[in-house]
Parts: sequence; structure tokens; C-alpha cells
Amino acid sequence: MFVTFEGLDGSGKTTQAQLLTARLEAEGREVVATREPGGTELGERIRDLLLHGGHVVPWAEALLYAASRAQHVDEVIRPALERGAWVVCDRYLDSSAAYQGGGRGLGLDTVLELNLAAVGGLLPDRTFLLLLDPAEARTRLPGEHDRLEREDDRFRARADAAYRELAARFPERIVCLDASLPAERLAEEVYGTLRVRS
Repeated sequence: MFVTFEGLDGSGKTTQAQLLTARLEAEGREVVATREPGGTELGERIRDLLLHGGHVVPWAEALLYAASRAQHVDEVIRPALERGAWVVCDRYLDSSAAYQGGGRGLGLDTVLELNLAAVGGLLPDRTFLLLLDPAEARTRLPGEHDRLEREDDRFRARADAAYRELAARFPERIVCLDASLPAERLAEEVYGTLRVRS
């Protein structure tokens, strides 16, 4: 099964991806835990450019994310799924739709179309979207902020609205979670949802 975690920076998605990975591994399942941008040598180089480099214009940003994702799917995600492993990914194409499509104003449908082409149409079986008020998400960020984390509240609000639109469009795939709840309770909701589906 291919499972992704989405949400604003500070929503707790990385924690939930780690908790699910640990639980599945404890059951003896093969799990490939990965992240975006990143997951491959090329992807990690692109990640460094995107998050710690200088100014990147919105379309260049969207295309770099899509390039990283294309490599990631071909090199890591598809091979893992083909051999029967679980893939747990911290961010995937919904992040680009929210951050570049919504946050940067490039358009949800345009960015989705670009990314679906880049990954050959591969969608997750289940996406967990951790929803949190953008102002609260900002207060949870660590001391050192990357280029996207330094964006203002209006950018975060646009990304949040785009995430909510995606959830409304794809309710069969995207499960919304209240990210203000304790991490352990959220982890139980995630696991329970996957047990019902599998």
C-alpha cells in the first residue's frame, strides 16, 4: 500500500509518518519510508536547492518539485510497490498542488496535471491530511526556518485553502485529521483507517 502524509509545515505529518512506519515494521511488514522533496540522490540535491538556496521563481519551483518526484517514483516508490512493500511518504504531489498551485497562485489543476504526468499517474492508496490553523502551524516550526517556512501567513492560508479543496475533491483518497489532537491519538486514527481498508 502507498500511504502519504500531507499538511502545512508544523502540522505533525512527519511525526505521523514515523509512527506509522514503526508500527508497520513492528508487525513484520517491509516498509519503505521516504520523503519529498528527496528520497533519491537527485531529489536530495533538488531539496537543498529548493529549501536552502536563493530565490526561485514559482514555475521553476513547481518544475523542480515535479522533477524530484519523477525520479523518486521511478527509482524508489514503484519498485517498492511492485515487490509488495508498503511505502510511507512524507509529502507527495498534493504538496505541490497546495504550495505551488495554491500558495504561489499557479493554479491547482495546472500543478496537479504537471505532477500526474511526472509520476505516470501514480496516486497514493490513502493520503492523511493533517489540518491545523495556519497561525498555529507557524508557532510549531523549529528555530531555523527553510525558504518555504519563512513565507508569510497569507501564503500559508492559501496553501491551507488548497489542501482543503483537494480533500473535498478526493474524499475517497484523502482522510482529514485534526492536527491539534495529541500525536498518539492521531496515530491510532491513522492505523485504524488503514486496518479497515486493508
